[in-house]
Amino acid sequence: MEERRLMLDDATFITIVNSAPLISVDILPKKDGKVLLGKRINKPAQGYFFSVGGRINKNETINQAIARISKDELNVEIKSKLNFIGVFEHFYKDSIYKNTTTHYVNLAYEYEVENVPKLPEEQHSEYQWFSVKELLDSAQVHQYVKDYFED
Repeated sequence: MEERRLMLDDATFITIVNSAPLISVDILPKKDGKVLLGKRINKPAQGYFFSVGGRINKNETINQAIARISKDELNVEIKSKLNFIGVFEHFYKDSIYKNTTTHYVNLAYEYEVENVPKLPEEQHSEYQWFSVKELLDSAQVHQYVKDYFED
């Protein structure tokens, strides 16, 4: 069956962002005890190191979203089970739209990777591997990412 992705026009999407929380998936690739984060180009969380992720589209299962996001944002095809970290809420005072806040209900997952190919640069300007201690101590890592690792 052909995959069909629902693309929303800006007017429709801004209405959704202004009216309801977005459901999203964050993927935290791990290797040798370190976590891969990318420095965000776009709002929200612009300029911070953050996990890769994205919203779940209408009629897309969580597993389909994970597969799409991992391919689009990591250039990786998920071949093993991900470790579910938990459900988190992210509230931002900004978004890609002017004068608009953003609310995400976020499903966070860890994923052990063997290697990461060339990483896409549409969402993140650079990537860096962090130990949990390094990311918790870094002012460049967004607090919402730190929340995944704090007790």
